[in-house]
Amino acid sequence: MNAIDIGPLQLVFSLGFVLLAGVSSLILNLNLHRDIAWGTVRTITQLFLMGYLLKYVFQLQSAWMVLLIFAGMIFFAARIIAGRVKVRNIPFITPTIISMFISYMLVTFVVTAVIVRVKPWYEPSYFIPLGGMIVGNSMNAIAITLERLFGDLRKQREIIEMYLSLGADYREASADILRQAISAGMIPSINSMMGVGIVFLPGIMSGQIIAGANPVVAVKYQIVVMLMLVGSTALGSILVTYLVRRRCFTPDHRLLVPAER
Repeated sequence: MNAIDIGPLQLVFSLGFVLLAGVSSLILNLNLHRDIAWGTVRTITQLFLMGYLLKYVFQLQSAWMVLLIFAGMIFFAARIIAGRVKVRNIPFITPTIISMFISYMLVTFVVTAVIVRVKPWYEPSYFIPLGGMIVGNSMNAIAITLERLFGDLRKQREIIEMYLSLGADYREASADILRQAISAGMIPSINSMMGVGIVFLPGIMSGQIIAGANPVVAVKYQIVVMLMLVGSTALGSILVTYLVRRRCFTPDHRLLVPAER
């Protein structure tokens, strides 16, 4: 069974879903209609561009090209995170990109080279879709982690400064905050594991079944995907929290994050 193609008219019909969301925003004064409209334009444009780009990338069989595209995905994901995390006096973008590249590259390599055993390991038709799922899902986890880290540092500034004044270093003064931030980032992926297969059928499994793949094979891939997302979320959240936390303090252990107003 081949996947049923979706024509232009059907794509136009699907815009009714975002039209419903936009009208709801206007009626309820949610002020989300502009974001919905802009998000729709970006979704359509970016996916079509990526679709045509991948059509040629899949034919190149170049490790450097695959890694360049992967790095670009991470860079734009970091840009999105920067727009969500409203902190300007802490330089967190560079450590975020570093932690994302290390963790996502490691997990994607293990999945393609060791678990799926693709040859070569950078096979674009496997590496980019799997890596893209890791970047997309873990991006949200890192945004949540950073928001929790900065938010708790603001709220608990007085407590942290008390610890510092009593002789604690920045690690001891912020140990609980670090653990809570990492936990906040990991919880969504753990919750997804609880409901997968019963509450919802995830994207890769649904896509393979629609394309005519054996449901049992699709299930095996989905198991790998769910587990790799938990691993990448954990590794990325831990790395980014440790790297960014150090930048929240001066070399002499003074907190740089301003108090909550």
